[in-house]
Amino acid sequence: MAKNPLLLHFLLFLVLVLSLFSGISSQYALEELTWLDDNDDEISMFHNRHSAMRKCDLTSGKWVFDQSYPLYDSSCPYLSTAVTCTKNGRPDSDYEKWRWKPHGCDIPRFNALEFLGRMRKKRIMLVGDSIMRNQWESLVCLVQSVIPMARKTVTYVGPTMAFHAMDFETTIEFCWAPFLVELKKGPENKRILHLDMIEENAKYWRGADVLVFDSAHWWTHSDKYSSWDLIMEGNNFYRNMNPMVAYEKGLMTWAKWVDLNLDPRKTRVLFRSMSPRHNRENGWKCFNQREPLESFSHPHVPEPLLVLKEILRRMSFPVSFQDITTMTALRRDGHPSVYNKFVSQTGKQHLGDYKSDCSHWCLPGVPDTWNEMLNVML
Repeated sequence: MAKNPLLLHFLLFLVLVLSLFSGISSQYALEELTWLDDNDDEISMFHNRHSAMRKCDLTSGKWVFDQSYPLYDSSCPYLSTAVTCTKNGRPDSDYEKWRWKPHGCDIPRFNALEFLGRMRKKRIMLVGDSIMRNQWESLVCLVQSVIPMARKTVTYVGPTMAFHAMDFETTIEFCWAPFLVELKKGPENKRILHLDMIEENAKYWRGADVLVFDSAHWWTHSDKYSSWDLIMEGNNFYRNMNPMVAYEKGLMTWAKWVDLNLDPRKTRVLFRSMSPRHNRENGWKCFNQREPLESFSHPHVPEPLLVLKEILRRMSFPVSFQDITTMTALRRDGHPSVYNKFVSQTGKQHLGDYKSDCSHWCLPGVPDTWNEMLNVML
């Protein structure tokens, strides 16, 4: 009986400690839940914004004049002479200040540090023709200004060139492969387009984290400027094959390679639609054009675009389709025209003697918008 008071006091002390700890725990739990609620609001805002962008049709919109553009200037050291239109003597610069505004959303302004942060330790490769090189130069110029001179470089391997952001361990690469499939020299120096061979090009694509493809222009060159002499499929040679039939066969070879060789858990693949020209089939020259068109009364869908969409639809690999064709078709003002090389004051008196480039794009300019769109898609 003498021990009972001691036991009673011990039990009372234990209840007091547990109730105190319970109070602290409850307060802590309440603060924890409050913090989680606050964070959930931020996460929810991010996901709502991301979801809105995913639902927005980036291809439907208009070009709006924006004095805060361009995002860099023509002094960027990675630009080819052929696209530095201002340096080459083009007298106007408004073509640098048009921003694409989708009807249902806004494309975020490109942020180089944010992009490089997301692409840390990644290889980004753009594969295609000289217009993809145009886009590569744009992307490199968009990011390079935030990197100290000693911490960036460009290297060359075979048909590739790579910009290295060393502190981020990020590379932005371009691979020259205008057909994606192989074009080889044959007997008598004949150019032979192999519709079912791709590995000589594709070996450079392996190991990339992001692959962006384009292929169209070289398939559509007219007879006089045809890019091949013979087409080969299997053991069969063809002198005359419908270019769109050849294009479909070439894309099928590319699609099969992607399906069999890439893992969607490791590699993101995008295919950018064709960039329109404004010199022949569209009915005007791009020379001296100073502003975009507002719209088309009868929008034209190029046949290569229809072929590409059907190939992508049949693939098992989830390829993201970046459609820039219609929005870019409005930008007849954005080409180098005669300013694809330096034009002196004397030369400006005889501009008719110069060749006009209505296929490529001045930089800064239209491809910057493609890359802002690419940034959203990634």
